[in-house]
Amino acid sequence: MGAVIPVRSRQQAMDWSLVLISQGIECRIDPEGQDHGWQLAVAQEDLSRSIQALRLYHRENKQHIWSQVEPWTGLTFDWRATAWFVLVALLYVLGQTKYAFLKPAGLMISANVSSGEWWRLFTAVMLHADPPHLLSNITIGTIFLGFAMGIFGPDVALAASFLAGVLGNVGGYIFYNSATHRGLGASGMVMGSLGLIAVHSFWRGHRTLTLRQAGLRGFVAGCFLLILLGTNQGTDVLAHAGGFVAGAVLGSILCLLPEKQLHRPLLNRLMELSTSAMVVLTWWLALRSR
Repeated sequence: MGAVIPVRSRQQAMDWSLVLISQGIECRIDPEGQDHGWQLAVAQEDLSRSIQALRLYHRENKQHIWSQVEPWTGLTFDWRATAWFVLVALLYVLGQTKYAFLKPAGLMISANVSSGEWWRLFTAVMLHADPPHLLSNITIGTIFLGFAMGIFGPDVALAASFLAGVLGNVGGYIFYNSATHRGLGASGMVMGSLGLIAVHSFWRGHRTLTLRQAGLRGFVAGCFLLILLGTNQGTDVLAHAGGFVAGAVLGSILCLLPEKQLHRPLLNRLMELSTSAMVVLTWWLALRSR
C-alpha cells in the first residue's frame, strides 16, 4: 500500500472503501492517528483508478440529493423541475409590471407565425393568461416534469417536454383554421411530460409494476388530466393533445436508448445548453421584433 487518500471521517472511509472494493481495488482503512486523520491506503499503481472511481461515486450521489423514489408509484421524482416553473412564474410577474410588453411579444398568434415569426411557437410555452392558469400549470407541471426528469434524466426530460410543448403549439397552428387564433401557456409542455411518463410505463415499466402501482398511476394521471383539460373555459385542446402525442413519440425514441446513457452528465449538460439556447434565441427574436 504505497499511496494514501485522506478522508474526513470513519463513515466516509467505510463508504469509500466499499466503492473501491466494488471496483476490484484493494484498500486498507488507516484510523486517525497523531500525525494524520482517517485515510485509505491503496497500491501506488491503483491510485489513479481509485480517484477516478471516487469522483464518479461523488458525482452520482450529488445528483441523488435532488431526487427521491416515490413508493406509491415506483417512480423517481426530481425536484429540479421546480427551477423551470420558477422561471415561468418570474416571467409572468415581470409581465404584470413595466415589462407588460412580454406577453404580446411572445404570444402565439397564427397570423404572425404565418408571416415569419416562428419563434412565437416557442415563447408562448412560457406565458400564461392569468394566475389560475399559471398556478394549475405550476402545480401539475412540477409533478409531471419531476417524474419525467427522474426517468429520462433532468435535462433530457426538460428538453423533450419543452419541445413537446412547442409541437403542441404547432398542432394548434396547423389545425385551427383561423388567422386570429392565439395560444399561450405551458399546458402543452405539461402534457408532453405526461406523454414521456406514459410511454416509459408502456415500454419499460409494465414488467416491473405491481397491479397496485399501475392502478395508482392511472388514477392519478386521470385526475390530473381532468383538472388540466376540464376546469378552464377556452382550453386549447389541440395544443394539449399535440403536446401529449409529441411527448409520447419523443419518449418512445428515448426508450430505445439505455437508461444509463440518458442519465449521463455530459448528455444532460448538452441538453441543458440546447434548451437554454432555444429559450434565449427565441425570446431575443421576440423582443427584437416588437
